Amino acid sequence: MIAFIHKIIVKTVQRRFQKNKGIIPRKKLYEEVKSLEVSISHSISEIFFILIGVISAGFGLKGFLLPNSFIDGGAMGISLLISETTGFSLSMLIIIVNLPFIILGYSNIGKQFAIKSILAIIALALTVHFIPYPLITSDKLLIAVFGGFFLGGGIGMAIRGGAVIDGTEVLAIFVSRKVGATVGDVIIVINIMIFSAAAYLLGVEIALYSMITYIAASKTLDFIIEGIEEYIGVTIVSPHNEEIKRMIIHDIGRGVTIYKGERGFGKTGESQEMDIVYSVITRLDINKLNTEVQKIDPNAFVVMHSVKDIKGGMIKRRPLH
Repeated sequence: MIAFIHKIIVKTVQRRFQKNKGIIPRKKLYEEVKSLEVSISHSISEIFFILIGVISAGFGLKGFLLPNSFIDGGAMGISLLISETTGFSLSMLIIIVNLPFIILGYSNIGKQFAIKSILAIIALALTVHFIPYPLITSDKLLIAVFGGFFLGGGIGMAIRGGAVIDGTEVLAIFVSRKVGATVGDVIIVINIMIFSAAAYLLGVEIALYSMITYIAASKTLDFIIEGIEEYIGVTIVSPHNEEIKRMIIHDIGRGVTIYKGERGFGKTGESQEMDIVYSVITRLDINKLNTEVQKIDPNAFVVMHSVKDIKGGMIKRRPLH
């Protein structure tokens, strides 16, 4: 099957090149085919993530939240709140409420993002309207937790596919640039207003359970986007950089990058040229790294920071020791 698809791609590139420029050199043909294969592979992956996200979010909505009048934060929460108070179709509200955010995303993020997002939102609206998900439970706590879990998982999967089915973050990014606040601060303010309205219109108890739903959804969303493992970027400045480099490669099993740098210290600002070691490890590696670095150089300067995601490198290929 893969070989068949590869042949189709090769013939497509050849026809396109012959139509425009004539005969294509073998090297150029290989580069064009490779580029097209990567683009197709990424597109298929994005479509898969978005479809899984739509199905998961639809399940969270119709299997848990909708039958029990629970809401979430963000644009989805606004849609649910309006639907509960007016009886208007949630499917239509999902599109209407998110449309201004997608238009904003078109001008601030890009055309491709906006197209994928509007298609994902329409797919979610159709899913909510047509697919008869079963009612799972009537326990309010389970509804709040698992409704948030499936909804947050769906939003996270869609983001992995390069789209959104809840446009609140697009608005938050835009507002944060205008007023100087952080994206997180803007989202908090939006959600405070949503849950305050829910407490007034639906009752305090529903609003409190809905806050649990939002927490479950946001934590699941973070988990989906950031991945199972939390990666840590480590920068180590030490005269014993060669020993530290060998230790990271052989004892911890991670790759390293060496920067040529200059170390400044002391009251007179004396400087010293040296190699700076940089590596990406998992949180499970931190204790071992600290111990080994301490053995080699107790005075080593070590800086750690969180890394959201990585691609390639030894951290993906080697198992944890």
